Amino acid sequence: MSIMVLTAAYCNLGGSIGTIHDHSPKIELAVEVEDKDVTTYASLGWKEHLGGLKSGTLGLSILQDIANGSLDGLFWAQIGNVVTFEVRLTQASVGVSNPKYTGSILVNGWKPISGSVGDVATVDVSYPTTGVVTRATA
Repeated sequence: MSIMVLTAAYCNLGGSIGTIHDHSPKIELAVEVEDKDVTTYASLGWKEHLGGLKSGTLGLSILQDIANGSLDGLFWAQIGNVVTFEVRLTQASVGVSNPKYTGSILVNGWKPISGSVGDVATVDVSYPTTGVVTRATA
């Protein structure tokens, strides 16, 4: 078993955004499948289930950066667009011990200001995947 601590995750978003792991203390890719109840009278009192449509979300916590050409402007320009993504557990090369997960997300919003007095300016977003999410080791 290979247990690890996340210390150097990798995240790259397509379009004009690029790598953001230097501004992100949290990256979360979640995938799931719909639970479809297919119980019939022949199920003898037990529920039966099949998997339906798959979906996913890419959640990011981003340290806000409003400098010219930085993340705030780059994300703002992508609102409403579909961009590709690649995330990995480490910034090392892709391999069997460091798979990459790729796909596309819909940039469906941006919160340029969020926080309380004295907080670090952080933007938390969760973008839905669109289409297939793949896992590769090469």
